[in-house]
Amino acid sequence: MGKMAQKIGADTFSFFTRNPRGGRAKAINEKDVTAFLSYAKEHGISELVAHAPYTLNPCSSDEGLREFAKNTMQDDLIRMEYTPGNFYNFHPGCHTGQGVEIGVSETADLLNAILTPDQTTTVLIETMSGKGSEIGATFEEIREIIDRVALHGKLGVCLDTCHVWDAGYDVRDDLDGVLAEFDRVIGLHRLRAVHLNDSMNPRGAKKDRHAMIGEGYTGKNALLRVLCHEKLRHLPFILETPTDDNGHKLEIGMLRASAL
Repeated sequence: MGKMAQKIGADTFSFFTRNPRGGRAKAINEKDVTAFLSYAKEHGISELVAHAPYTLNPCSSDEGLREFAKNTMQDDLIRMEYTPGNFYNFHPGCHTGQGVEIGVSETADLLNAILTPDQTTTVLIETMSGKGSEIGATFEEIREIIDRVALHGKLGVCLDTCHVWDAGYDVRDDLDGVLAEFDRVIGLHRLRAVHLNDSMNPRGAKKDRHAMIGEGYTGKNALLRVLCHEKLRHLPFILETPTDDNGHKLEIGMLRASAL
């Protein structure tokens, strides 16, 4: 992954901790870890943003699925310590008919069960679009989760530009207003990473369909303002646009050139 990041012009990257569908993870090869850490230091690759499997649902009405999510994330956090000081991003889940309050409570319960005082990994709650019974589509819901977690210092937020746009936040025409609201409700010190994606949908659609940069409703200029904003530009930015490595290389080149 480090060599691929360099090949496409990236200085950070996201990766799944295991198959995106979940299941057993490959055993850690400590020689590979040592080689990667050396390569990353040599090439300035830092602040990795690992991603939990998409299929995990921390607040499902099915107790078995909640337990699976807890066990998987707990194991992931142990594995993350082989590359210390990075980020582990997850979707806060769908309440599946239980209601937002119960969903928030169950996701917080999971975090209370897996976070440890000595971990170096910061766990990031991703902002969501609000499709179906998703929780985390409002800043208030994310703050409620954080407030219920004892080791809240181990938590941060990953802002997904497609998701917040689809949730109704106007990052195109009122970015400063959105950031002010984030700061008021959650606190900008909690914002630790950004998923930079355009959206196929009008604002507030609650559908979560990513588009290439400049090919959606948010637009290239608005996303460049996100990338270059003085309160955000120090953060790791991750592309989740629907393309391959060559497409991401072109997007990274375009974004770097446009940001100069």
